[in-house]
Amino acid sequence: MSGKTVNSAILLLVIGNAMAIASDVFIKLLEPGAPIFQFAFLRCVLTLAFLLPLAGQLNRGQLFSGLKIHTLRAHIHLAGILCMVVALSNLPLATANALFYGAPILVMVLSAVIFRERLTPLSVLAVFSGFTGIVVILRPVEFNWAAIAALGSALALAINAVMVRKLPKQQSTVHKLFLNYLLILPAAGALALWEGAEWSPGILLSATGSALFILGYNITVLLAYQQVDANQVTSAEYTGLIWAVLIGWIGFNEMPDLWFAVGSAMIVVPLIMVGLHSCQRSQRGLRPYPANS
Repeated sequence: MSGKTVNSAILLLVIGNAMAIASDVFIKLLEPGAPIFQFAFLRCVLTLAFLLPLAGQLNRGQLFSGLKIHTLRAHIHLAGILCMVVALSNLPLATANALFYGAPILVMVLSAVIFRERLTPLSVLAVFSGFTGIVVILRPVEFNWAAIAALGSALALAINAVMVRKLPKQQSTVHKLFLNYLLILPAAGALALWEGAEWSPGILLSATGSALFILGYNITVLLAYQQVDANQVTSAEYTGLIWAVLIGWIGFNEMPDLWFAVGSAMIVVPLIMVGLHSCQRSQRGLRPYPANS
């Protein structure tokens, strides 16, 4: 599975998204009232440790280039992790992940606002349909702090995705990940100390599993997109929602209702259509996402 063909890249993304859901499962298995700051700190430390064998890919000549942007992204990422823990601890696995898929929609909106990208009619449809789908899933009676946390996590993911364009292009993905987790540690450590919870082996186990699987997801994404155009395979990312439904049903006895099915379709289907349309434009030699100059 080198990712050098479209089929192998799709398979990598399917496996990678299953690993991302496995990471979510370790978070969901945290005991009620578990210290979330301690968990976030340990997960970041462990992820950094897992990245150490890849330190040879760091560009030592540009080690701290773009430090301000890296620092801002790192702290937004920390906020996203904390929101994710709250969401997964209190919402069904599939519902939380459906809300996390608000991130690609927010990326389109932020790109239009910040970089003045012109949205196509299909992209506009995806934005409105996606937000409506989120409302359908949540419904006013279901809207609570956990739902707000899930949307907060999606917003953090979207902001970080948009800010990637501001990072130095000579830095590899491993370099960016390494700096991201390194710069998180002071704030995450300070929050863990402020929380004052006793160190728990259970937290360490959950943090280890979550860090390992989310790093595996990042590696599969790197391999998949390294050799194949993103617009050819990106729709495979949405298989994560299928994994979330299956694991939530089998492992946590969470049966999605009709509202969830309709809302999820309103979020995911237009995004897949945008990806397919982008692929067709790319094959015709057109720019997949026209932007104002």
